[in-house]
Amino acid sequence: MNLHRHHHGGVSFSALLFIILSVFAPLGHGSSSPILSELNGPKLRHSRLFKSALQHQVSDEQLSDLWAPLSNQGWKPFVESTVTSSSMPESSGFIQVFLDGGLNQQRMGICDAVAIAKILNATLVIPYLEVNPVWQDTSTFEDIFDVDHFVNILKDDISIIRELPDEYAWSTREYYASAIRSTRVKNAPLHASLNWYLENVYPVLESYGIAAISPFSHRLAFDNMPNEIQRLRCKVNFEALVFVPHVRSLGEALVSRLRYPIVESIDAVSGTKYIRQVVDTKSGHGAGKFVSLHLRFDKDMAAHSACDFGGGKAEKLALAKYRQTIWQGRVMNSRFTDEELRNQGRCPLTPEEIGLLLAALGFDNNTRLYLASHKVYGGEARISALRQLFPYMEDKKSLASSAERAQIKGKASLSAAVDYYVSMRSDIFISASPGNMHNAMVGHRTYLNLKTIRPNMVLLGQIFMNKSMSWVDFQEAVVEGQRNRSGEIKERKPKQSIYTYPVPDCVCQQLGV
Repeated sequence: MNLHRHHHGGVSFSALLFIILSVFAPLGHGSSSPILSELNGPKLRHSRLFKSALQHQVSDEQLSDLWAPLSNQGWKPFVESTVTSSSMPESSGFIQVFLDGGLNQQRMGICDAVAIAKILNATLVIPYLEVNPVWQDTSTFEDIFDVDHFVNILKDDISIIRELPDEYAWSTREYYASAIRSTRVKNAPLHASLNWYLENVYPVLESYGIAAISPFSHRLAFDNMPNEIQRLRCKVNFEALVFVPHVRSLGEALVSRLRYPIVESIDAVSGTKYIRQVVDTKSGHGAGKFVSLHLRFDKDMAAHSACDFGGGKAEKLALAKYRQTIWQGRVMNSRFTDEELRNQGRCPLTPEEIGLLLAALGFDNNTRLYLASHKVYGGEARISALRQLFPYMEDKKSLASSAERAQIKGKASLSAAVDYYVSMRSDIFISASPGNMHNAMVGHRTYLNLKTIRPNMVLLGQIFMNKSMSWVDFQEAVVEGQRNRSGEIKERKPKQSIYTYPVPDCVCQQLGV
């Protein structure tokens, strides 16, 4: 390797830094270089606002309004008739789908797969979950979701089998990966229409008795679908997809420990502290309540956004190198300056910024916060500002022992399932950036009329660039910009996802409300 040298013959600092980062910076998802942290850890970007936020006072009236549940908005979940069909029509064949992405993207794919099976009058094989190249999680459908519940809830809608009969046992992922196969449908367009499946997939079923669709993410349109199909998609998402018992059990334990003051125990394995038992109830507003914060700020997100997060030249270099390695530099956002990206609301909120947002909305330092995230780029140094604002911030490790977490260890999808479960039971949910988890939560919590804060990313991107703004002006701008963004019903518009906007497809209007 040729290195630029100073005239005295020494290696330049920038070249030396590049070598250090190249050797030591791991490329695993969400990991941050220990060298990067030592050389140039993230610093406060909004120190004036941060100092004011630490001292801000909240009135009882503000707290009461914050924690108050949403009022009835005139909608209720659609409940199907209890009358069941006497028999299922004869199946046209077997449908297989192979689903990539993370847990929430796969969840949407499962819902669409059920809908396709209904459209084609086919038998659905329990969907195959691909191993995510980033997370490297080999969890199957059966590892994450309660299959018996799934089959039982949908038994009057479609036929579902766990495995193909012996005569079709050859139809595997490996079979389709090795050559072009006539039973594989690989050209399904994004958001394909109902007619596309009838014209292109049904003939494959007729000819071979089986059709394997891959890829399948986002392959069914949201518009121009019969009400029956739309409501079936909702039924799958909100009723049929239930996590396996050990995920629900751990989730319930975390929720219980979040709702009440607790005592700490020492983990016999790791020696770290975790929350174990309830001792009393907290007095005042917000007693027994908590906010779930999905802090999507891993290395992938930070690099792909192409935004500047205040880590200096070392961080910029590390993220640029990661972008080149993972996406070969093909990242649309990298065409824009940091200022342009923030003006467009394309930069995820940092832990510091989401903390300032919560403080401006009126959450005080007694607020119990559940951190739903995998890894945060920059580690504890990046989270410390948020923790200073909200010292009662917990996560899976602080709430449960390593023994309790053993079944989800190293399993990103199961870990995400626990976060999903806890977030659905939180009093308030907020996400630091748009994405599949944000969308899934917005949709599911809208369906159940639960308070969900949707950050105004464009407004926040712009006001965080104003370094001279006072706390009073910042708070006023935030409160105004977040008006009607806490779970108020927004009806789905054309092309929008039914899984994010379930009204009106998944609900009925309540008379007299």
